[in-house]
Amino acid sequence: MTASPSPRVTIKDVAARAGVSKGAVSLAFNHKPGLAEATRDRIFAAARELGWEPNLTARSLSSSRVDVVGLAICRPARMLGLEPFYMEFVSGVESVLTEHSCSLLLRLVRNLDEEVGLQESWWRGRQIGGSILVDFRADDPRVAAAERLGMPVVAVGHPSLTGSLTSVWTDDATAVTEAVRYLAALGHRRIARVGGAAALGHTVMRTAAFDAAARSLGLAGAWQVATDYSGEAGARATRSMLTAAASDRPTAIVYDNDIMAVAGLAVAAEMGLSVPRDVSLLAWDDSQLCRLTHPTLSAMSHDVFGFGAEAARTLFGVITGEGPGSHPVPTPVLTPRGSTAPPNV
Repeated sequence: MTASPSPRVTIKDVAARAGVSKGAVSLAFNHKPGLAEATRDRIFAAARELGWEPNLTARSLSSSRVDVVGLAICRPARMLGLEPFYMEFVSGVESVLTEHSCSLLLRLVRNLDEEVGLQESWWRGRQIGGSILVDFRADDPRVAAAERLGMPVVAVGHPSLTGSLTSVWTDDATAVTEAVRYLAALGHRRIARVGGAAALGHTVMRTAAFDAAARSLGLAGAWQVATDYSGEAGARATRSMLTAAASDRPTAIVYDNDIMAVAGLAVAAEMGLSVPRDVSLLAWDDSQLCRLTHPTLSAMSHDVFGFGAEAARTLFGVITGEGPGSHPVPTPVLTPRGSTAPPNV
């Protein structure tokens, strides 16, 4: 006997599962006012569970105008306001969106599951024409979600993390290797790194590259610590390193962002250590902060504004089908300033 086909899921089934009317489902998927956010989220969850999608044939990105691009960032609001990287990155994105008379829909989320739900809500609710995805992790659930939805996205991350998604990225491994080799060439043998969040894919790559560079140079006194990128965490890590016995204390420290390097500079001064005579400090990204300190901070310079602009241009290429596809952006390069010098031994 031939098995009868499964009944087709309808809007009525979604409404019943969510405990709302068919009209409420229609309002949710057409992003019309009149529904509480909790109700809207319950409707989208019911649709996901049942595998139902509205007829979106009318939505054709190739022939319709893209007015809004989405960007969700998984960082605390207070920290984001202090972090130069994302301020510059968003400015770069906005510079391209302005050329297209397009707006940015920016949201902060607490975790990846929340972001997956948010991106789906944006896309199904026709709030965005595409999205920029950042801060990739290993086995990132956003890859499968974007593929399932057919949503145009550009992934800011190494292709090893972003699956089939079009991506733009920096070569973090090469940049870290250059930083370690530069400090070793100055004569430093005890080099430490204050890294970012351990779960982030680019942190994992930087960590592996730092270890590999240290091994290749025979640096026995090389170690790393993960943080949350905040100035407070950078200060704590630096204080812990610099309170070690003089024979074990690092003579050079690499930081994964500028704000932690500035905090590290303050800790060195607090402990009566002179930079760079007693300890050399090397920042990352090279925002304006690095040129406002005394001494000015050496850094791995990175055009973050240009990175954001390139991510936005690449997304429009995905939407129109005329873009360059996945590609790297220029690798951060070393800019020596007043905070690095040969060790005082």
